[in-house]
Amino acid sequence: MQTHTPPRKTIRLTRRGRLVTLVAGAVAAGTAVAVPLLLLAGDRGEARPATLVIPEGWRASQVYDAVDKALRLPSGSTRKSLGKAALRLPGEAEGNPEGYLFPATYPIPEGATPESLLRTMVDTANDKYGLAPVTAGAQRNAMNLHQAVTVASIVQAEADTKADMGKIARVILNRLARGMPLQMDSTVSYALEHDPGQTGQGGGQVQSPYNSYQRMGLPPTPIDNPGADAMRAALNPTPGDWLYFVTVRPGDTRFTADYDEHLRNVAEFRAAHQSAAPAQPDGGVPWSSSSPAPAQSSGG
Repeated sequence: MQTHTPPRKTIRLTRRGRLVTLVAGAVAAGTAVAVPLLLLAGDRGEARPATLVIPEGWRASQVYDAVDKALRLPSGSTRKSLGKAALRLPGEAEGNPEGYLFPATYPIPEGATPESLLRTMVDTANDKYGLAPVTAGAQRNAMNLHQAVTVASIVQAEADTKADMGKIARVILNRLARGMPLQMDSTVSYALEHDPGQTGQGGGQVQSPYNSYQRMGLPPTPIDNPGADAMRAALNPTPGDWLYFVTVRPGDTRFTADYDEHLRNVAEFRAAHQSAAPAQPDGGVPWSSSSPAPAQSSGG
């Protein structure tokens, strides 16, 4: 089993490269899932939405926008309400609810406010995460709860299928244990959302604590709001010695502890996609033609 970190500027680690540079500085904001607000057409006589659906993997910014729309408030209202929402967050979160807006279907009662909906989401997360098995799972993997939620958020962002989640969690923990940088494109994508001025740079050059190519350890906060499956994977990762993974084709994610084998998997991915537009070697989204090609960073 390979124990050294291969030289940088070779091959990316992660599955599908969430990092995307788009024309006009737009940043991909995660899975495009519509919230079924059950609104009637037209601006007049609209019925109040009965429920608000928060999908797994949505970022806090997406949740805020959905709440604004559900309550028919000006854009940015929910984000501005955070200071008076009195959310019951762990100290490590430092007032940032990212990771604790639990994905679920929430009723919207009469008189609902952004503060009340956010509190319900965070209280739901606390109910789920306060269970003894969650605490035991975090301790078993030498993590506190906030770190476990952060791992789960990366798993949620990176996994191609539910079956891959436990293995991706194991890759993350194996790399942390070896002192290897995570090098997950999903964390860089999150950094770009929070600093759109850097969208023209390759992932390795983004100056951010969320750049897991440059910085060791976990990012300072979760990068989305993970669902129950991702959290279970973070607490009970699949046993294995894997350090690398790449999705060669949809549903075909290859995990390995051997860097040379990883290179062969990446070569197979490239061969399968050679007729497509230039893509990131880990199975990611093609870069904008207006942007420079990303640096070919190593998987470790």
